[in-house]
Amino acid sequence: MQVSPSVRAVMVPDDNPMHPDFTCIYTVGDGQVLTIDSGEAIDRYHWFIKGYLAATEKAEIALAGITHHHADHSGNLKWMQSELKAEIIAPKHGLPLLKGRLPRSGVRTFADGEVIELDGGVRVRVIFTPGHSTDSVVYYLEDEGVLFSGDTLLGSSTTTVHDLGDYRRSLQMLAELPNLKVICPGHGKLIWDPRERIQMYINHRNMREKQITDILGQGGALSSWDIMLQMYPDLDKRLRRAAENNVRAHLTQLEDEERVKVHAGKPRRPSVAKQRRQEEHARERQKVIKLAKKYETEQRRAELRAQENPASSEWIEPPRYEAN
Repeated sequence: MQVSPSVRAVMVPDDNPMHPDFTCIYTVGDGQVLTIDSGEAIDRYHWFIKGYLAATEKAEIALAGITHHHADHSGNLKWMQSELKAEIIAPKHGLPLLKGRLPRSGVRTFADGEVIELDGGVRVRVIFTPGHSTDSVVYYLEDEGVLFSGDTLLGSSTTTVHDLGDYRRSLQMLAELPNLKVICPGHGKLIWDPRERIQMYINHRNMREKQITDILGQGGALSSWDIMLQMYPDLDKRLRRAAENNVRAHLTQLEDEERVKVHAGKPRRPSVAKQRRQEEHARERQKVIKLAKKYETEQRRAELRAQENPASSEWIEPPRYEAN
């Protein structure tokens, strides 16, 4: 769908409860274009990207950028480089987090505030916005008022937070962007009331902080899980761990501000032998998954080849026909 004169959105339906509605991929510019994020390393995203490019874009992907290292945003970087010949761009401090997902060549880094120049005078600025993750960035096309927010701001829900202090500072910075007209999130619907949504996010984090301090104010020491259950009594159970992580982010900031007292926990430490067995089991599972994908690809290619050639396995000599 067309978002602005230089921006198109590819909305990939998603049934993951962490990604309501859609996972979004964007193309920016004309001729040699920039993609922002490219989804998970599964066939569904490859089909959507290739299908959209074939049906809609009269352009080539020159640059493939990401908003952060999470696999649902960076899983296809090798594929983008090998299949579409795109150059990969990413923040330098995020490269260690992309281990195993980057191609061996065709990768360059960008700095905070750097402007990416595209054909037709399209200028996209990169802004570092840590909080959701340490390497989160947004892209801003100021001339058209389009902000590509990744998971820093979502279209259909709030987001998870790694470092709450960083996140709040990032939100405040985004609230002050000039000419902001629309937010293109990593997941969910486009946001056409951008300043109101950013303020809603700020208010939401303030509200969650008050909930936590009110719960702790009732007395007694509680775990982050116990606090989460009180805060989110009706939450989809599949989202509980993500909600607890947000509670822990709030508690970390409250601890730093000396507003809560922390009783140290006792971590569970698996035996070395058990840990090795788990690692070996995980490696074996990955081998099986990789082999299954290989067989699936080979089968699909064989079925396509079968359509190109006569059914020689069915006939020693096929029937022949001539007119009466």
